[in-house]
Amino acid sequence: MTVPHPKSPEPSYGEFVALIALLMALNALAIDAMLPALPAIGVSFGVRAANQLQWIVIVFLMGMGTGQLIYGPLSDWLGRKPVLLAGLSLYVVFSILAAFSTSLPELLAMRAAQGLAAAASNVLPRSIVRDRFEGRAMARVLSLAFMVFLIVPILAPSLGQTILLYLPWRGIFGVFALLGSAVATWAWFRLPETLHPEYLQRPSPSHLREAALQVLTDPVSIFYTLAMTVLLGSLFAYVSTVQQIFAVIFHLPKLMPAVFALCAGGMGVAAYSNSRIVERLGMRRISHAALLCFIAVTALHALILTARGGEPMAMFAALQALTMVCMSLATPNFGSIAMQPMGAIAGIAASLQGVITVVGGALLGSAIGQQFNGSAVFLPTGAVCCGMVALGLVLVAEKGRLFRVTQ
Repeated sequence: MTVPHPKSPEPSYGEFVALIALLMALNALAIDAMLPALPAIGVSFGVRAANQLQWIVIVFLMGMGTGQLIYGPLSDWLGRKPVLLAGLSLYVVFSILAAFSTSLPELLAMRAAQGLAAAASNVLPRSIVRDRFEGRAMARVLSLAFMVFLIVPILAPSLGQTILLYLPWRGIFGVFALLGSAVATWAWFRLPETLHPEYLQRPSPSHLREAALQVLTDPVSIFYTLAMTVLLGSLFAYVSTVQQIFAVIFHLPKLMPAVFALCAGGMGVAAYSNSRIVERLGMRRISHAALLCFIAVTALHALILTARGGEPMAMFAALQALTMVCMSLATPNFGSIAMQPMGAIAGIAASLQGVITVVGGALLGSAIGQQFNGSAVFLPTGAVCCGMVALGLVLVAEKGRLFRVTQ
């Protein structure tokens, strides 16, 4: 049984990638456009401890991660498209409700619900891509989508700052609702159903248990998923604290969107480069090299901060941008490698892997972010620890051998 929807013509490769990217970008928008508004929200609700405002980002991520447990199995039963459209509709509704919050706890509840709804546009695009592509071709599509997706982090903080020039912080949630409606309309008319009929399965406890067992016991699936989790933890720590870093350490909060754009722009260039070379070099060669570079850059950053007791803003921006470049070469390929053995259960697999990476990453990012005490040293120190753990997990998955060549 599926929800009726218009028969969609097959989109071109470029349109398909663009739509997948914008679906994924709704999540980035809901996080990054909020960053300039955090101080205004704190003033509006009388929040005295600035670290509490990090939860506006973290609870969204936790809701988004948890929601993937729902959408993946449902999409394996009802189809990708109707479940995606339902999630987008809820995203619009909770965006509107968040705009009318009267206290920080109420806003956090609406943000968690908004994240729960946004999970559909996080897990289902990956399932849809896996339905149509595999191996290096899948990695190329995800890299191209990731590149377009990164345009949003480049623009989102500036968008949020621009909205605040004309509207109170609540207006940002109105923009979320409008954009969610626009993307849902595009998907309604142009996205075809991609679930293969032979993979259609009604959720059952035994099926979910078997699928979870496959995801959690396959070494490639689980160890690459955990490696991606710890790397995302360092990313979420950066995102949830960057506004505080620029306000407290550099005393230049208005420059945060520009530096944030620089980092996201570097990630976009790296993702595009990955899409051009991944089919030739392979996912493992690129991601393993990127992980080693990530560890080297974050270790250097931590040593500089420890030795000097601080750094100029330009140095922070350059080293953080390089860190993000390394991450954008590692994490999409890690995700593709983790999904590769999961073709027959792509929906559930993407859900379970997504729950682990997003919820685990959010909790780890929160633990790192809460260490902020007026110095930025917590950020690269946490990142280098995450990188070392990720390296250990990859070595376990690969039985001690990096840079293995596979199809």
